[in-house]
Amino acid sequence: MPSHIRPKRLNRLPDDLRRELIEERHSRGWSQAELGQRLGLPQMHISGIETGKIVPRFDTLLDLVRVLDHDLLLVPRALVPAVQALIRDHRRPHRDTDADEGERPLYAEELDEEEERR
Repeated sequence: MPSHIRPKRLNRLPDDLRRELIEERHSRGWSQAELGQRLGLPQMHISGIETGKIVPRFDTLLDLVRVLDHDLLLVPRALVPAVQALIRDHRRPHRDTDADEGERPLYAEELDEEEERR
């Protein structure tokens, strides 16, 4: 590694990632101890990751997201908005609407139901 490039070590996982991990655990009805059992980690370690006191190794983070039925991906920055839009659509509750509703622009702002009917 060139001497002018210094590696940056995270002091904790990003808040949004930690929140998402907690939400996914809760959505499955798992306690920290149950998640830890599935990963072979003590509950205290899961707690430390969720509170930001512990930064997991990459292989531990990969195991953690995979047991929650997710994955880690390397996404080119130019495609991040498109991927985020796909994730938002995936999380949005499906409505009972006609299949011929039409396509929604990828970068459209969120519209409330009244605006969508127009």
